[in-house]
Amino acid sequence: MRIILIETRHAAMSESLPSSLAAAPAGQALTVQQVRAPEHSPEWASWLADLGFLPGEAVRVLRRGRFGDGNLVVRVGQSTFALRHAEAECIEVGQR
Repeated sequence: MRIILIETRHAAMSESLPSSLAAAPAGQALTVQQVRAPEHSPEWASWLADLGFLPGEAVRVLRRGRFGDGNLVVRVGQSTFALRHAEAECIEVGQR
C-alpha cells in the first residue's frame, strides 16, 4: 500500500491509494500499473490486455456490486466493462 502525503496550509493529510482495481472506490481516476493473472487462470492476463487494461491506461470504477465483492462496472480508456471481483484483483492501479 502506498501513502501520499498532501501538504495543506494548515495541516498534512494522507490519501491512501488502492493496490488493485477491486479495492478502488467508485469515481477515483486511476492508471493501470500492471496486470497479474492468478496461477489457476493464466489466460486472464492476455484477456484483460485485449480489453484494454494495459500499463499507463486510464481506468475508473463506475459502480460496484451490492456487497462490495461482486461485479464492478469499470471504464478503461473509452470502453466500459463489467468485471468480476477476482478479475479486478488482477489489475494493479496507481494515481492518475
